[in-house]
Amino acid sequence: MSVISRIKEEIAIIKARDPAMHSDWEVFLYPSFRAIMNYRVSHKLYTKGHFFLARYLSQRSARRTGIEIHPGATIGRGLFIDHGHGVVIGETAIVGDNVTLYQGVTLGGTGKESGKRHPTIGNNVMISAGAKVLGSFEIGDNCKIGAGSVVLSPVPSNCTVVGIPGRIVKRNNISCPSMELNQVDLPDPIKEEINELKTNKVTMEERVQELEVMVLKLADMVAKNS
Repeated sequence: MSVISRIKEEIAIIKARDPAMHSDWEVFLYPSFRAIMNYRVSHKLYTKGHFFLARYLSQRSARRTGIEIHPGATIGRGLFIDHGHGVVIGETAIVGDNVTLYQGVTLGGTGKESGKRHPTIGNNVMISAGAKVLGSFEIGDNCKIGAGSVVLSPVPSNCTVVGIPGRIVKRNNISCPSMELNQVDLPDPIKEEINELKTNKVTMEERVQELEVMVLKLADMVAKNS
């Protein structure tokens, strides 16, 4: 695909998915546009073995746009990164066609393992703001990942995932009540531990009071019998 054709395609993608764009010229101001165009060039350099030049271009793009895409990542057509600041796409990540990412999304790994260590994202997937997809597994086609979710395991196609860790709350447009999670009131493990400590404290105080009453009764009985 020629550069002109690629630019026209990116303009069409952004116009279709961002109602805030009022003219074709605005696309050149979008960090998403610049980051993706730079990625296409750096990826070609990377696949041809020009690793340093590819990384130099990708890092310069990351500093200017706030979007870090490793040149080794494999990205299909129609990627749209809305707002974009803080988005990270790892070296071995694979992203399908017509994928939408929002600000703060990470497609990363879970450590320093070698080989395929980043996720594979299917076609027509939306990953909302702040979501983290960590590890070498697959997110199926037509999935939605809720804002702030942390996904650590595979997700079948046609699913909606929310929570920390991510839980499937809808599949094939059918809710899964047994696994429903509130996207606003996410689990707070520290708060849960504090509440458990409070409960245990109250239980211990009640038990101590019962023991004190028993001791007083025994003392009275001993006093009466002496």
